[in-house]
Amino acid sequence: MDEVRKGFEELLAEKQIVLSERQWNQFEIYFRELVSWNEKMNLTGITEREQVYIKHFYDSLSLSFFVPMSEVVTLADIGSGAGFPSIPLKIVYPHLRVTIIDSLNKRIQFLDHLVKSLELEHVQCIHGRAEDLARKAELRDSFDLVTARAVARMNVLNEFCLPFVKASGLFAAMKGSDPDEELQEAVFSLKQLRGETKSVFRFELPVEQSTRHIILIHKTGSTPAKYPRKAGTPLKQPLV
Repeated sequence: MDEVRKGFEELLAEKQIVLSERQWNQFEIYFRELVSWNEKMNLTGITEREQVYIKHFYDSLSLSFFVPMSEVVTLADIGSGAGFPSIPLKIVYPHLRVTIIDSLNKRIQFLDHLVKSLELEHVQCIHGRAEDLARKAELRDSFDLVTARAVARMNVLNEFCLPFVKASGLFAAMKGSDPDEELQEAVFSLKQLRGETKSVFRFELPVEQSTRHIILIHKTGSTPAKYPRKAGTPLKQPLV
């Protein structure tokens, strides 16, 4: 067994995750497609195999260490980029029904190709701005779990993501550095968007020992009609 596979599987075994041969092959295809497409377009600055497995795949799966995925059916990934965290989660938890939203059509083309290459079912990739798509009845207040990984500060991210979460659902923001300051900034936006901070988890990414944080926000009710504001406004005028 090669060292990257051995290390990855040992780390997952510590979290009671055991990959089938098919799942391992899907991760390998994912790695190859990511590196191949990255030569044509900017998907990631990380292309070395072990680094991809730790900094992208394991980091994406870390969400499942804190959220019981067996209780999640529908997942939306906002600003997914190259498919993180939703595609690694879908590989390991194939029951998930995944919707990926990204504003760059080239990335959606990559993701559509990836979904076919990995033979994944119940994954839809949608090109568009979160602020526009959250107005669509079939997406608004609809998902058990909504994720975003390193997309924006919390007072902006709340307006991008919470409108997709169903009442009583969860929004999980995946962050690097300590989010305390961002959470203080985000108090007003949470109140406006019917969100309530449930937990903040801190952990170290293995091998390189860099710090990660996962913020879990509980959705307390339906999104007020005035949110999200029109595309571009949340970034220019965050709710404070």
